[in-house]
Order: sequence, then C-alpha cells, then structure tokens
Amino acid sequence: MNFSTITIAGSGVLGSQIAYQSAFKGFDVTVYDINDEALEKAKERIEKLKGRYQEDLGASEQAVQDAYSRLTFQSDLSKAVQGADLVIEAIPEVVKIKTEFYNELGKVAPEKTVFATNSSTLLPSQFAEATGRPEKFLALHFANEIWINNTAEIMKHPGTDNNVFEEVSQFAEAIGMVALPLHKEQPGYILNSLLVPLLNSAELLLSKEVADVETIDKTWMIGTGAPKGPFAMLDVVGITTAYNIVNAKAVATGNEEFKKLANLLKTEYIDKGKLGTATGEGFYKYPNPSFEDPDFLK
Repeated sequence: MNFSTITIAGSGVLGSQIAYQSAFKGFDVTVYDINDEALEKAKERIEKLKGRYQEDLGASEQAVQDAYSRLTFQSDLSKAVQGADLVIEAIPEVVKIKTEFYNELGKVAPEKTVFATNSSTLLPSQFAEATGRPEKFLALHFANEIWINNTAEIMKHPGTDNNVFEEVSQFAEAIGMVALPLHKEQPGYILNSLLVPLLNSAELLLSKEVADVETIDKTWMIGTGAPKGPFAMLDVVGITTAYNIVNAKAVATGNEEFKKLANLLKTEYIDKGKLGTATGEGFYKYPNPSFEDPDFLK
C-alpha cells in the first residue's frame, strides 16, 4: 500500500471520526471543509473524541495528543489535497453538491490521488465520470463510532481498477477496520441492506399497534441473543434519520402504512424533541434505558 498522506473532505460527525481514527493509526491527515467556521466545529468534535478514545480504548493521554498533532485543517481545496495519496469524501448526501465537488477535486488533486466516497445512500458510478479518474474511484463506507464499530465496506463500481480496490482495502485494515469487500454496487452496502428492513419492520409493528416498543425489542433480543432490539438501535441511529428514510418511502410509493408511520415518528417523537440517545430520550430514556435492566428479558 502506497498511502501515507490522507485528506478527509467534509468534517461533519463521520468525517471528523475518519480523520481522527486515521491520525490515531499514524497517518498524516488534512481535514478539509468549506470555511473556517466549519473547521472550528470539527476541532471541537475531535477534542471530544480524545476522551472517548481514552474511555473506550484505554488510549493514553500521549497517544490521543500525538494523534491530534498529525491533523492539519484547511479550507482551500487545492492546498488540502496537495500531495494526498487518498481523499475520502464525507460531504452532504446531495447529488448536485457531490458532483460539483468531484469536478473541482479532479482538477486540483495530483494525478496519483485515489478518491473514495463515504456516501451511505448513493453509488460510486453516479460520480465516477465527474471525478475525471473513474479507475481510481470507489466507495469506502464506515459505521458511526468507527473506533468501536470498525466496519469498512469497500465497494467498487464497474470501472474501478482492482489494484486500487486492494490498496483501499489495505488502508482500511491499517486504520484498524475490518475490510469488507463488495464486488458489485449495492445501495445500502451490506450493513444497511440488512439493517434498514429490520428497523422498518419493527417500526411498522409499532405503528400498526401490534405491540409496544419494549415487547418488540424483547422478542428480538430473546429470540436472537442480540444485545439490543431494533428500537434501541434506532435511538442510536437517530429518529430524524429513521423518519427521513420512512418518509422518502412514503413519498416514493404512496404506501399508506409508511405515511402513517412517518406521521407517528414526526408527531410523537421529533416534534417532542425525542430524537434518540443524542437528546437523552427517544423510544427509551437515557441514561439507564429499561432494556439494560437485568429483569428486562424476563
């Protein structure tokens, strides 16, 4: 693998995590975003990650400071990608924004630079032409809290060079991920192709009033041995994200059940500020949600 200098484009929740994880594993990383205000927010996010790495991984104060020292922050794209071996894009999930970004990136990045999109819903073939280097472009998808949920789904499009596919897989392993190769394009990759139908099914059981949140989760946990049920997972994902997925299905299909479900999520949860673990309440109250009670599965 020839990667040593990495640029992360987009410094939101996941972009900041990818940047810090890469730096923690010894890579020199430049974090790019559109203005200094966005970069200041990224610095605040990454400062908080130091504590999580110490808490969750037992990392030393020295290790988390050393990782931070390998990061630089840049709002000029041409300077941000100067000398980059790999650019990982984690900008908003909007086709127009991504297309314009890749048009610009292709002009200013060195010829050697490989591009990877962290898009969770869009396919690399949608942007391959815009990059100007389709053979050096693919998808590299991470799960939230990547230092714990260390999956890296690597998905090629029909024009991706196999050597590039291998190199990106090696990079994923080098930053502590489990590399999970996908040989064909698939919306939602592996993880979301499995997870989203499960979560949708659980939500529909609730909106149809088949059973309540706790009974549905309890059934899944007892029946499969899973540590969490679908509603506990939804609290981590965030109820706004769940609503967006369901509402998009309702609009696209006109399905009355999905319309009813979208309305339930909006009126009973989002409008009441119950967005999941981030706000201290979603389907459960945090800390100490009922599903963690030793008697929950009885």
